[in-house]
Amino acid sequence: MADKAKILIIDDDEDYLASTRSLLESEGYDVAVATSGHDGLEAARASKPDLIVLDIMMESPVEGYTVVQALKFHDEYGDVAEIPVVMVSSVKEDPSSRFPMAAEVPMIMPDAYMTKPLEIPKFLECVRKMLGA
Repeated sequence: MADKAKILIIDDDEDYLASTRSLLESEGYDVAVATSGHDGLEAARASKPDLIVLDIMMESPVEGYTVVQALKFHDEYGDVAEIPVVMVSSVKEDPSSRFPMAAEVPMIMPDAYMTKPLEIPKFLECVRKMLGA
């Protein structure tokens, strides 16, 4: 039997974490969580997940866009730079509007972007796509 795909959820909303974790586990994924950007970066390095689901706006000093920038462009995270990132936000805005400079200077664009509340079928489809399933 193949190993379960590992997904790391980074979000400071405990209710969102619990519900999204439950959803992904019910789909057969191995799920870990982190409640801050800093903890998420450490968890990514420690567990090397197959996918990261990341909130943009967190109350910790290290917000989601900083996590993406660190993962993708800082040498110390080179061993996890290829992990796809699905960024989620309650702000109803497309990524090009949210990150206007990313088109000119690659810096913080996630691999996928979804808004909260998540539309479950679309979210699961996105997860499968990001995992190559």
